[in-house]
Amino acid sequence: MRYVLNAHQMKQVDAYSIHTIGIPSMVLMERAALCTAERIIEQMHKEEKTKTNRIIAVCGTGNNGGDAAACARILYLKGFDVTIMLTGEEDKCSEETKAQLGIARNLGLSIRSNCDFLEYTIIIDGIFGIGLNREIGLHEATIIQKMNEANAFRCAIDIPSGIDSGSGHVLGIAVKAHMTVTFGEYKLGLLLFPGAEYAGNVYVEDIGFAKQALDMIGSAYTIYEKADLKRIPERIADSNKGTYGKVLIIAGSKNMTGAAYLSAESAYRMGTGLVKVMTHPNAAEVIRLKLPEALCDTYTGKDGEQKLRDSLRWADVIVAGPGLSCSKEAERILDLVLEEGDKPLILDADALNILSEKIEREDSENEIEMSQRIERLSKMVPNDTIITPHLKELSRLLGVPLSGIKGNLIDIANECTYNSKLTYVIKDARTIVAHDEFRYLNVSGNHGMAAGGSGDVLTGVIAGLVAGGLMNYEAACLGVFIHGLAGDIAATKIGYYSMLARDTINALPEVLIER
Repeated sequence: MRYVLNAHQMKQVDAYSIHTIGIPSMVLMERAALCTAERIIEQMHKEEKTKTNRIIAVCGTGNNGGDAAACARILYLKGFDVTIMLTGEEDKCSEETKAQLGIARNLGLSIRSNCDFLEYTIIIDGIFGIGLNREIGLHEATIIQKMNEANAFRCAIDIPSGIDSGSGHVLGIAVKAHMTVTFGEYKLGLLLFPGAEYAGNVYVEDIGFAKQALDMIGSAYTIYEKADLKRIPERIADSNKGTYGKVLIIAGSKNMTGAAYLSAESAYRMGTGLVKVMTHPNAAEVIRLKLPEALCDTYTGKDGEQKLRDSLRWADVIVAGPGLSCSKEAERILDLVLEEGDKPLILDADALNILSEKIEREDSENEIEMSQRIERLSKMVPNDTIITPHLKELSRLLGVPLSGIKGNLIDIANECTYNSKLTYVIKDARTIVAHDEFRYLNVSGNHGMAAGGSGDVLTGVIAGLVAGGLMNYEAACLGVFIHGLAGDIAATKIGYYSMLARDTINALPEVLIER
């Protein structure tokens, strides 16, 4: 697990390391410059052009410019053809950047105020660092545009200039980097879109920040790495199917017969001992043919309600919603689940659409504020329930336009969990899992997974992990991560264009073998 920080948090880490621990700022700058230089040299060796490269470091007046100037000097001393371009006035530079420019000048480096980027093969971006929170001015915007137009390899230091480090937004214009070398921890803006597209390959380098500083910053986002697969509970030799939990999936309707199957098989692939599907008779035939391992019954007929009650008592984990429809019958089923389902609960798809309708009906004549909607949702469903909305479903739940969510995922996640005990799995290209003060940002997965049924698979994966013994929040985080890893495996085999949701299911065993 790694932390992901915003600009304020990273500045806290920086300040603590310098002022409390006593690590000089110039020492951190030198280490940042050395790490960047090493990555650039590594890149030159890959391209087998170490002798022919011409390098220019584009330096702003802040400490990001000092990092770039120091990097330029290190490369110059290694024999490379290096030039420094300063975008502002030297007397307005930070003290560290003034010192770095002075050292470079004393060694004979050329420092210019303008240049033709077409003459260079490598451009080092040190114009702005992580603190930028305004639209870029015309002078720097013109420089960045010319940098982007050059047929050169662009390396950004810490974050591409013009990307908001907390949101990933482009502040007017931004450097389109091929590689970003960042320090200490990931920055949110490097992982959220569109910032992730501008960052290129991201390398996180340890330059000596005090690890104790992370305890000072409060809540932060995290991401998982493959080593975190060890969080999956171990299976034991002395066990049986009852040991690994019973998942009840209430899903499917007359015209939507595949969702229940996708969720059920995914839960089984995650190691669940028993999966039972309560569904419409049309979908029941699909389950019996394609997944004979599953128990299957219908929620229709005169005894449908009693069968559903019995199944709720039988289950260890309950899933409701995939393909369920928004019919009166579906609403009645969800009401029963919310009334009697006292087990870990996962609500997806149509269950969320039904809840949206309920919220709207409560006060149909008045506009309901987002905070009121969140509060009403929290009262409708049990604490610790996992809800898994994609952005359109979340838009409807919160009464917020889709555009107001897409560009503000971080703020929306924080709003959703304020005074709420629900776990939100907000599904997007970068899925966010939020519960109480905990935040997880998922970076596995790919655009080939943007296909019907993918959310049904994720729901089953999460249910399987809860059945295996994980707490709801961790099951949600790990489930999203595993789902994305399986999608990445599927993409390598059949390509992005041809991927189906069941290809992700078929790749789950390969992910679990790696644990």
